[in-house]
Amino acid sequence: MDFLLPSYSMNQATWFYLSFLLIVAIYFRFMRIFSLRNLDLALLLSASPGLLFVAAQEDSTLGHAWLFVIACVFLLRMFFDPILSRRPYLGQNLNTHGMAFLFFAVCAFLFTQVITSSLPQETEETIAQADYIMNLTATDPGKISQEEFSTGGPAAPIFVVILKLIFNDLAPSILAILAHAAVISGLWFVGRNLFGDKSIGLAMATLYLLLPCTAYNVAEFNHVLPAALVTWAFVAFRKPVVSGVLLGLASGTLLFPVFLLPIWAAFYGRKRAGRFVMALVAVAIVLLASLAFTSKDSDSFFEKTIGTINVPLTALSNQEFSPGFWKDADYVSPYRWPVMASYFIMLIFMTIWPRRRNVEVLLAQSAAAIIGTQLWYTQKGGVYLLWYVPLLLMVIFRPRLTHLKFIEELEESTVAKSPSNGDSKKSSASSTSGKNLQLFR
Repeated sequence: MDFLLPSYSMNQATWFYLSFLLIVAIYFRFMRIFSLRNLDLALLLSASPGLLFVAAQEDSTLGHAWLFVIACVFLLRMFFDPILSRRPYLGQNLNTHGMAFLFFAVCAFLFTQVITSSLPQETEETIAQADYIMNLTATDPGKISQEEFSTGGPAAPIFVVILKLIFNDLAPSILAILAHAAVISGLWFVGRNLFGDKSIGLAMATLYLLLPCTAYNVAEFNHVLPAALVTWAFVAFRKPVVSGVLLGLASGTLLFPVFLLPIWAAFYGRKRAGRFVMALVAVAIVLLASLAFTSKDSDSFFEKTIGTINVPLTALSNQEFSPGFWKDADYVSPYRWPVMASYFIMLIFMTIWPRRRNVEVLLAQSAAAIIGTQLWYTQKGGVYLLWYVPLLLMVIFRPRLTHLKFIEELEESTVAKSPSNGDSKKSSASSTSGKNLQLFR
């Protein structure tokens, strides 16, 4: 930022103090201190000290333990969210015009930081992994190995490789800006389309930018991109094919969106789940075809595919390739497998229950599924708040959404057998239209 603001610098601690004051001034309900909104804000802000401890190498063990506890609290909060029936509208302490000004001001600061600062180490390693996979040839058999990826970030998966192919000359910082722009625009559309209030969408987007976890990892597009795709899947939740494509692309970017797929398939029910699964299969075929198109022969294609799949799966193994809760606290590392088993039991439970679910349940369960991965993830587990912060903001700001649910559509045969009388048809169409408006408004 030196060429824009000479001699200006802001470290992580300073950003935490300033954002804390702004968030409390704008979002804290001073007239209702003992409210759910204030509790959620306190939980969101309580994660920032853990990130600061992790950044300070001498306090990394305390930081990872702090973030582990916060993730557990977030998970409990998601479990209880669907039964919190009272969701009164709580506006912000700043009007819409002031919020818009603050939004664009924070965007300018963060995006300038992305452009002017050096790339984080994990982002550089992810790009290097993508280059490595793209350059694999049949002349180098057995080139994929765990050691080659042991120092890397969370993954260099298929979709990142595709982005590298398309945007080979585009700076990674631009990709980070586009990923954050996708998240904040998705939050705005969720507020407008799902919550029926543009000001809520603007409030969620502004809070997303103000949170310290966003500023600390603003240049790590490999973590922001899957969260953006999941956010837009909620924007398009009425269209199973579109949401299937978005979640399929997200699953090709990192591992954690894969755990959302059974929950979303259960949400759509028997009829629409087929379209959702077909979209996922189509995305997988396209991504594999793109790797095949850039491969010289079958051996090269096999090595590229194994390379893109093998790296995310290292999070399931017992090899801790980077600092995290389970590596720092070696005396509790044997308990990681029971935690993983409990997580998958929780995932199965959320898939089969409740039988009748709406968007409220889908939103809380999706957030819980992502938060739960932080409890057993080997590579800096607990640090990746950007994976679930957008969904967490939707849960915090959402009103009652019991009307947003899918029901079985009327069979076409039933419509064909309707009375031939014009008035009867008109009455039936108007009744069906009224039901659809009530369910999908």
